[in-house]
Amino acid sequence: MINFNVPPFTGKELIYIEEAIRSRKICGDGQFTKKCSSWLESYTRAAKVLLTTSCTHATEMAAILSNIEPGDEVIMPSYTFVSTANAFVLRGARIVFVDIRPDTMNINETLIEDAITNRTKAIVVVHYAGVSCEMDAIMDVAKRYQLVVIEDAAQGVMSSYKGRALGTIGDFGCYSFHETKNYSMGEGGALLIQDPQNIQRAEIIREKGTNRSQFFRGEIDKYTWMSEGSSYLPSELNAAYLWAQLGMAKEIYEDRMQSWNYYDELLSDLEEKERIVLPKITKDSVHNAHMFYIKVKDVKERSDLIFYLKGKNIHTVFHYIPLHGSPAGKKLGRFHGEDQYTTIESERLLRLPLYYGLEKDAVEYITENIKAFYN
Repeated sequence: MINFNVPPFTGKELIYIEEAIRSRKICGDGQFTKKCSSWLESYTRAAKVLLTTSCTHATEMAAILSNIEPGDEVIMPSYTFVSTANAFVLRGARIVFVDIRPDTMNINETLIEDAITNRTKAIVVVHYAGVSCEMDAIMDVAKRYQLVVIEDAAQGVMSSYKGRALGTIGDFGCYSFHETKNYSMGEGGALLIQDPQNIQRAEIIREKGTNRSQFFRGEIDKYTWMSEGSSYLPSELNAAYLWAQLGMAKEIYEDRMQSWNYYDELLSDLEEKERIVLPKITKDSVHNAHMFYIKVKDVKERSDLIFYLKGKNIHTVFHYIPLHGSPAGKKLGRFHGEDQYTTIESERLLRLPLYYGLEKDAVEYITENIKAFYN
């Protein structure tokens, strides 16, 4: 069986985890947490990067830092993971969904302004498959209406837009290090902060609402409860696993990119015959080969192809079910404008196996069987 995903493993994870155990410091903010944060700050040039227990929790922190309150409206695409919406729903916000672009599956930047009301507080963009949204246009709208921009860059580690790392263009960025991502700590994430004035408050929120981080740095003689917050610190064991990934970040990136490009090359003839559609990378975006997907004719053809490939021991999956059609989406949000592409494009999309260490022969076998299905 060719699995859809195999979590990345470099060989150094066990060494670093043992080192963390021997240090007698396995809770959050130890040496490996600091190493990972420093690496991410250096690579992204964010003012501050705080590791979190998940991208979900990073997004929750961003919602708190954005001062989202009951009655506020938050604009985002419906084609995203539920955590993108939940973080703001938990603050009492109402979600306003807008349509996506069919080429990138990202939010349609031209539809955002029309969805803004006097209750709009923030715009949340999702960089699907590590391909950037059109951030210049989005930031221009946000500036004119004085809105906060949060980047859900869960899939975007080591992707960029016009030379800027995804997650560093808006006010806050959120990364995922789930086992399905390019770089993994099992469960984990990171919050990227652009304005240094938000750093201290973010540290307090992350430390259960206390100024414990300042205490451990020796800046105060005791710590106390300062504001709302929760326990958003990952274990040192998770951070140690991630540090092994970041130490080989370039190699992992290049390995995945080779597989992505090979898929693109081998399936190009099917696109030329208009049997499938391949991913599109916009000119201002440098992606990270997080995902390779194809678009088929419709949901029935996708189901048939999944079944066919399963019979060939190839595990493929579809992705998000648009949030606006779900029970919670109907109750807690609304779709602004026409759903021209969100639903129909989501029903066409099929994700192919892609992970660090995927063999070239496996890509050939997968593409041969996709071609056999269509022939």
